[in-house]
Amino acid sequence: MSKPTIVVMPGDGIGRVVTDEAFRVLLEAGFDAQLVTAEIGWSCFVRDGDPLPSRTIELIREHRIGFLGAITSKARSAAEAELAPPLRGRGIVYRSPLLTLRQRFDLATCVRPARTFPGNPTNFVRRLADGTIEEPPLAITVFRQNTEGLYSGVEWSDPPAAVREALALHPLFAPFRNLGGRDLAIAVRIVTREGCRRILDDAFRYAERDRVPTVTLSEKSNVLRDTSGLFEEVARDVQREHPGIKLKTVAIDALLLELTRRPEEHPVIVASNLFGDIVSDAVAGLTGGLGFACSANLGRDVAIFEPVHGSAPHHAAFPVPIANPCAAILAGCLLLDHLGDTEISGRVRRAVAAVVAERRVRTYDMLRLAASPDAPSRGAATTRAMADAVIARLGAS
Repeated sequence: MSKPTIVVMPGDGIGRVVTDEAFRVLLEAGFDAQLVTAEIGWSCFVRDGDPLPSRTIELIREHRIGFLGAITSKARSAAEAELAPPLRGRGIVYRSPLLTLRQRFDLATCVRPARTFPGNPTNFVRRLADGTIEEPPLAITVFRQNTEGLYSGVEWSDPPAAVREALALHPLFAPFRNLGGRDLAIAVRIVTREGCRRILDDAFRYAERDRVPTVTLSEKSNVLRDTSGLFEEVARDVQREHPGIKLKTVAIDALLLELTRRPEEHPVIVASNLFGDIVSDAVAGLTGGLGFACSANLGRDVAIFEPVHGSAPHHAAFPVPIANPCAAILAGCLLLDHLGDTEISGRVRRAVAAVVAERRVRTYDMLRLAASPDAPSRGAATTRAMADAVIARLGAS
């Protein structure tokens, strides 16, 4: 079988560092692939006014699998100020290239698997009634609808007259009818039956395959009666096709409360785009933090894998990179799983687990230190040292 070609998009800031280290680990583990580097992110935007070059889009269309390190995103005023001088004042607006990729390639399903590694001091713990401390093993997978909801990008500042006229048909728009100019901004929450079914089908099949007894749908149907209500309606239909799996419906705010107390009761969670973004970061906080959080953006023909942390641009001035590469390494494991290289991905995951369990090599986030240049002098492993430790354990995993 020919080698797969991976479109590697290091992005900005620490994305470049963790991407290099992740692929160093994967290649040491025996992964055999052709890597093609492509530009994306803030540096492209500042230079050319476009954070997603057409060449990158064409590479993804051709090879259908990508890896994204991290990208920087800033507010509109900062974006205008940092553009190259010839581009300023031309109305160029920054939009997340990842959101664009998700919609362009119909990457409707975002899968965020999160698990605790024994020995990680940032794992979730709770105090029992007798005063003892319990650290339950957690394995929680969030299925986030990726292309609809409030992240669909349908929004306006100073909405045009036609939009105002349409909204005026709803009686609850009356208090906002006379707001003029940029005093009014509107975003549209779009939920479709097909979009709901795709993400729910994926979640229930995953639960069935892994023998997970329940799927939790996290919406807010008591307030968002039509959009969340449609999600719940479709969830009940899909559940009837999987009678061995129980469906729980829990409001997003109530779920976040439950996750702080009994997170193991929600092994598979499904949510719309914004709610899924929120709950997946909450789950990451329970399972070691963003230094271990990875995701897969899956479409029918294209898949893009990524660590979910940001680009941390303030790290750029540090003399030695200190970002935790485990999230990028674990994102690489998801990529390997997608390609069917489960033996290699299993070895890499076991190597990460062994390093964490040994408790000798820990990055600054695992030690609960501030992200600062002096973190290594305070006992924190550098990005490369953590990757070196994982590589050293590969032979024994």
